[in-house]
Amino acid sequence: MSSLSYNELLAILAHEFDGLGNKRSFIALAGPPASGKSTISEKLKADFNTKGFISDILQMDGFHFDDSILTSKGLLPRKGSPETFDVQGLKNYLSRLQNEGEVVVPIFDRSLEVSRSSAHVITQETQIIIVEGNYLLLNSEPWSELKKYFDFTVMLDCEEKVLEKRLIERWESFKLSKDDINKKVYDNDLPNGIKVIQNSNKADFNLFN
Repeated sequence: MSSLSYNELLAILAHEFDGLGNKRSFIALAGPPASGKSTISEKLKADFNTKGFISDILQMDGFHFDDSILTSKGLLPRKGSPETFDVQGLKNYLSRLQNEGEVVVPIFDRSLEVSRSSAHVITQETQIIIVEGNYLLLNSEPWSELKKYFDFTVMLDCEEKVLEKRLIERWESFKLSKDDINKKVYDNDLPNGIKVIQNSNKADFNLFN
């Protein structure tokens, strides 16, 4: 499928939701690191709410393993790669959100680079949950087990050079040295992005960002 514009995607999804009544629906918004998932998910949330669909966000990044666990497993340099997330925990919360009303969920605090548990309330009235994260459509287990929870899937398309530039700028904001930035970008973040591009299941919709 060719990529849609944001307004095209919004119109299609809003039309789909018009006929769903009070059923809670889930959108998976996937894409490489720095492809704009957080920005697009917040924009979708605001626009859906404006259209009368009570919406909220569940962050995949809220399920990062703590740095102490990553250190014990020798995975701290790989933080952000698929094996550094609690996928079973994410599955449990998706199941709860399907079957329960109000659910308190974790978030990822990017200013601290840590997950914060029980940090956000998704209310009983919430009709649309936008689940955003890099690996939601990955075609290998355990990530591939998530697809049964999603009503619609969206992949953010982004050129590799643009991703590279955004990733460098992200780590520059943490005042890291150039060597440390290069290690994070070229040894971890960019390879993770390429994995998402090359090894994700086909999405219902693609959005160029």
